[in-house]
Amino acid sequence: MTSQLTTYVTLICTSGVLNLYLFLYVFLKRHHYSKIAVLFMLYTASISIYCFAAAMGLLAANLGQMKFWTTVQYIGMPVSSPLGLLFIMYYLGIQVTCKRAAALLLIPLISFIMVATNDWHHLHYRSFEIDAALGIPFIYQEIGPWYAVHGIFTFACMFAAFSLLVFRWRETAKTYRLQLVALAFGQLIPMSSSFLYLVGVAPPGIDPVPMVLWISSVLYLWAINSSRLFTIMPIAKDVIFNSINDGVMVLDESNRLIEFNQACRHNWPKLNKTMYGTDFELLWVELTGSPFPLKLETDAKTQELKLPQSEQVFQVRNSPLEQSGNKKGQLLIFTDITELKKLQEKLEQQAYTDELTQIYNRRAFLQQCELEFKAAKENSMPFSVILMDIDHFKRVNDTYGHAIGDQLLMHVVRVCQAQLTEGQIFARYGGEEFVLALKAYSRKEAEALAHRLRKGIESQPFFMGKEAISVTLSLGVAEMPNEPEGKLFQLLNQADQALYMAKEEGRNRVMVYTAKQQLQS
Repeated sequence: MTSQLTTYVTLICTSGVLNLYLFLYVFLKRHHYSKIAVLFMLYTASISIYCFAAAMGLLAANLGQMKFWTTVQYIGMPVSSPLGLLFIMYYLGIQVTCKRAAALLLIPLISFIMVATNDWHHLHYRSFEIDAALGIPFIYQEIGPWYAVHGIFTFACMFAAFSLLVFRWRETAKTYRLQLVALAFGQLIPMSSSFLYLVGVAPPGIDPVPMVLWISSVLYLWAINSSRLFTIMPIAKDVIFNSINDGVMVLDESNRLIEFNQACRHNWPKLNKTMYGTDFELLWVELTGSPFPLKLETDAKTQELKLPQSEQVFQVRNSPLEQSGNKKGQLLIFTDITELKKLQEKLEQQAYTDELTQIYNRRAFLQQCELEFKAAKENSMPFSVILMDIDHFKRVNDTYGHAIGDQLLMHVVRVCQAQLTEGQIFARYGGEEFVLALKAYSRKEAEALAHRLRKGIESQPFFMGKEAISVTLSLGVAEMPNEPEGKLFQLLNQADQALYMAKEEGRNRVMVYTAKQQLQS
């Protein structure tokens, strides 16, 4: 064996030993790593097979042994480049389905079969012989059509892996960039050697790739030991940061955009990487067409934001980013609560709105009226209520049915609402009874409004097809007494007494509760 050949074998075996060491090292510590370690083990195992078989091929004594070890090389060599690509994709957080991964390994499988059966079809090697000038173990070969397919595929996998790493450089935090450098050179070195071999620049009869793979192995070993490859990786950013359903924007200490996730891009389709470095206030105007309505707090705070010209509502959480007590930026987290707000509004409407007439129900009226009642007492303002009842409503239900009775109730509400102004609390008090709270209305003003309501209802019968159903109201009016101990329920009770008297006096009339406990029409 010449010294040159000894050097070749030594370099190849060094590559094989280092990759075997990497495989065993990661295998023994696999429980401390993520699933990416499995891909890395398969990758290094395939390279080890390739390297050791290449070394044994250089030690072969005849053509038969050389063919055998070449076939063994093709157990590991064709799959190493797609496994390396899958490893890099997983590292960068690029999702690959099992079917696509299997499809990526289809060509390497065919290549192995082609080499193993080459003497029958010569589609991989047209000619595979001992080099006439150099002798054993140097090979003279003429490539076949499948060799070209295999070579292009292998080079494409390594180039794709290298390109993915380069393209992620800008997005990767400085802490992890040394990992990217190590992995990128780990792909670049065999890719360059493979290219030189394919174009015929490498030493004749020798595949130079396994001789340089030890350099890639050293880089991988350094990345594992010094920069915590497999335990802390940029993949954490992609898998966690980009899989968060909430939109996240990262701003620097000058409130300029430095990062955003996919959910943010979904919320604001105009957002793109060219906007990195843009002041957030200007960015927000560009994205939404209006200024950011909230204050960018220096302390952690949660605020609510409704987008202009949109139904979308977000909960915005501001979280300052600090290092050693110094502000380094802040995190804005946008949680879409649109559906939650709609549900909340719907529940509130169901809780406080009468389902049939869509005005306040008794519960909502009492809550709102209590606040207005207290405010009127504190400010010494007049306050009145009107209780009203549809005359002979039961007769309508009995004669025409409850469906017509419901329509009649809605008719009364529409006619009354046409007479009311904003700030007057109008509610269905129960059955066919309604109530109206009037802030800043004296007894006489409330009485005048009650008469207008009565006349409005009387003059506008309810039509059921061509048949007109006459509708009248009985109304009771009461004004808040000028007494500190007066309560809302007392005022409502007084209005109820007035309403009772209106019915007793013949209906379709207004009765007022007087301060002397007497009633007047």
